[in-house]
Amino acid sequence: MMQRLLQFTLDLFESVPEPKKLPKNVEKIDLKGLDRPPIQQKQGEVAPDNVANVTSLPTQTLQQALAPATFAHPRASRQTLLGGIAVAYEFKRGKRRTIGFSVSAEGLRVSAPKWVPLYEIDKAVLEKSAWIIQKLQETRDRHHRLESARIDWKDGVTLPFLGQQVIVVLDPRHAFGGVGAELKSCVETLPGIAHLTLYVGLPHTATPDQIKDAVQAWLMRQAKRIFMERLNHFAPTLDVQWRKLSLSSAGTRWGSASADGSIRLNWRLIHFKQSVIDYVVVHELSHLRVMDHSPRFWDTVRAVVPDYAQLRSQLKDEGAPRW
Repeated sequence: MMQRLLQFTLDLFESVPEPKKLPKNVEKIDLKGLDRPPIQQKQGEVAPDNVANVTSLPTQTLQQALAPATFAHPRASRQTLLGGIAVAYEFKRGKRRTIGFSVSAEGLRVSAPKWVPLYEIDKAVLEKSAWIIQKLQETRDRHHRLESARIDWKDGVTLPFLGQQVIVVLDPRHAFGGVGAELKSCVETLPGIAHLTLYVGLPHTATPDQIKDAVQAWLMRQAKRIFMERLNHFAPTLDVQWRKLSLSSAGTRWGSASADGSIRLNWRLIHFKQSVIDYVVVHELSHLRVMDHSPRFWDTVRAVVPDYAQLRSQLKDEGAPRW
């Protein structure tokens, strides 16, 4: 029965681990009062929404079981133990047919139909515990990696441009023909040191916001120029015609396409190497032929970019630096 109920939110290319058997000795613990004894649930009784299932543990690990959640969603309403790790997750009921799981930067979210009892949901969470913990850890690691790469806007800061590190140097002597900045390649450089320098026409007293705005303006100009070149390059191959390009600053969406030929691309794609940009360009142009994500759509993308799955993973795993 559970196999008909479960529909997990998985990455397109991800394999699902074998579900674990649910332990027989399960008891209820009221998480609003962790210092109180376990609540004894009668046979066949459905637990209230503010009570979560945890697997019974030996006495010597009880303190560990009652420890604060290792992963906590900011809107968590339920909590459970998965492999000895406490997970507080957001739980929602709605008009849907299956139990759904999704992991984001906020944490785990579980959605379920109104008619599914809580013990079935708890069982589904336990069966999917390996996948949940893996995704929560991967998401946390990625968040920490991106936060550590947050750009500190000052003279000498480095940032990625087309997959290469560029060092920003303030140069108040030139206005660079009104464009505000100029990219130059260093003749000699040390290993591990950026060999591209972006000279920005600002005084050394410029504020972080002034430096940020000047660099962003230059990057957006480069993005529009390069995106148009790649659109014009791939459109004939796909036998489509794009009509308008707009730059987007969306937080999580890299691009979109409309049936009228309008294309929107996130200017922050300029941080990635050209092969990743090409994948996103082909992805959006392919929507001018197939306006969905059906197998036919992915076959269209694959015909032009055979390694699109790898490039898609790079886009997801690496991410753009924090601004």
